Amino acid sequence: MARSGALQRILTLGALTAFAPMSIDMYLPGFTALQHDLHTTPEAVQRTLVVFFVGLALGQAFWGPVSDRYGRKRPLLIGIALYVLASLGCAMAASMDALMLWRLLQALGGCAGIVIARSMVRDLYAPVDAARVFSRLTLVLGAAPILAPLAGAALVQSWGWRAIFLVLSAFGVACLLAALALPESLAPGARSNAQQHPVRNALRTYFDLLRDRRFIGFALSGALGQSAMFAYIAAAPFVFMQVFGLSSAQFAWVFGANALGLIAASQINHALLARVGSGVLLHWALLSLTVWASVMLALAVLEVGGLWGVVIPLFIALSSLGFSFPNATALALAHQTGRVGSAAALMGSLQFTLAAASGSAVSMIAAHSALPMAAVFCAFAGLALWANQRLAPR
Repeated sequence: MARSGALQRILTLGALTAFAPMSIDMYLPGFTALQHDLHTTPEAVQRTLVVFFVGLALGQAFWGPVSDRYGRKRPLLIGIALYVLASLGCAMAASMDALMLWRLLQALGGCAGIVIARSMVRDLYAPVDAARVFSRLTLVLGAAPILAPLAGAALVQSWGWRAIFLVLSAFGVACLLAALALPESLAPGARSNAQQHPVRNALRTYFDLLRDRRFIGFALSGALGQSAMFAYIAAAPFVFMQVFGLSSAQFAWVFGANALGLIAASQINHALLARVGSGVLLHWALLSLTVWASVMLALAVLEVGGLWGVVIPLFIALSSLGFSFPNATALALAHQTGRVGSAAALMGSLQFTLAAASGSAVSMIAAHSALPMAAVFCAFAGLALWANQRLAPR
């Protein structure tokens, strides 16, 4: 029973961290239909992603200190409820302005699941075990980019893009019911430390974290690497469906295959952690990410390889993130006793602030080829490697 309960807990935590990929990846196949229905431009549709990233960044900065002070469970349930209501609002939006507002609120609610799930892992597991658990969460997390675009494409073809948000609302309700069974992982005694950092002093806590080299080097390494992926996410619908002419269903399969590579890598990472340290795995993962991003950029500049010249190096680069994400997260949170929620929140805020920057950079460049996506992807991959080599402690 204990083993079954532990598995159920990991599955629930994985589902909570999947709010972002579910809300992004299921939505991507509906870009073209949404553009036509609301009579807008591709760049405007991409900005709905940027708004979502901004909401994820701002919301995590709020939920982290709140969960340190009041415990994990109550803020988690409030955040999920907001996500459910905002998803219904997205389904009923009659204009781009309304959609962007509801997407912002959807992100603000959904990010409670992301930051609090990470905090719960750090509450419940030692650092080495936490890295293994984060690898398992990546397995659950990685299922979303495989299944969500396929489901999104089917929903768009059968009922239109609004059905996507109705399904996301139902997903939120299911997560809310599952979260009710989670234990409160932050004991009242542990909250006495968090009481020294009430919400009004959250900026001081964040400033201390930014000066903590153990935290910031690993946090930036992970956040910059993830931001490279978000450049791909923001540009992928237009690159693959408009530049290369794939259908929404074909795009969903390509997107899912890339996610499958990330899942496989995360489980290899789980096995290697028994013999290789997290810091070593993180370094080689970021090196692989940068090398294959550079290959993709070179092929895009030379206009060599067509679709396969993008898909193959992109697949290997994204798979590298299956090693970098769990190790960077575990290393960044390893020494943050008493402020785990704030640390997880700041890491998530950095990630999605940089994701908004990468998505904005892509959306400002007309997507007539794969070059803008490849260039932004490569830039953030290189910055992730630099942060790990120059800022992270050895």
